[in-house]
Amino acid sequence: MLALLAGIFLIHLTGIILLLAATINNAWWVTDTVSTDIWARWVWVNGAWNYTDLPDIHTYGEEYLQAVQASSCLACIFSILGLFVFLGQLFTLPKGKRFAFSGIFQLIACLCIMIAASIYTDRFHRNEAGGWYGPSFILAWISFVLTFISTIIYFVLRKKTA
Repeated sequence: MLALLAGIFLIHLTGIILLLAATINNAWWVTDTVSTDIWARWVWVNGAWNYTDLPDIHTYGEEYLQAVQASSCLACIFSILGLFVFLGQLFTLPKGKRFAFSGIFQLIACLCIMIAASIYTDRFHRNEAGGWYGPSFILAWISFVLTFISTIIYFVLRKKTA
């Protein structure tokens, strides 16, 4: 059981690290000279990356960008809270109720990052040619999978220990 708990902890911690990297890093959409994230755009000029604001494109509203930003931040917050709840539940709750709250926090984090990545996929960079989704976007989807897996594990373990 100790090895199982350590594995769950590592999956959860890996998900948190990937969520933070996806939210903070500046590579959701990249081209040869531009790297865009959910916070700003970086342009390669004269051998250096220069910070610029995100372009004001009429194809999506500011509310879509704010939804992606908020969902990404909420996913990080709920996943971190879920880890602390997981550690606290190990020592305080009886066996039938241990992993329910951790699973709920992970489920909320999973839904938040799915919403953020889905909105970004659907609304941003539709008419931009010559670019591709960058590593941060891919990390967001990988962290979605990891948080979903840990959610399922928490709920299955809750049933097994009941």
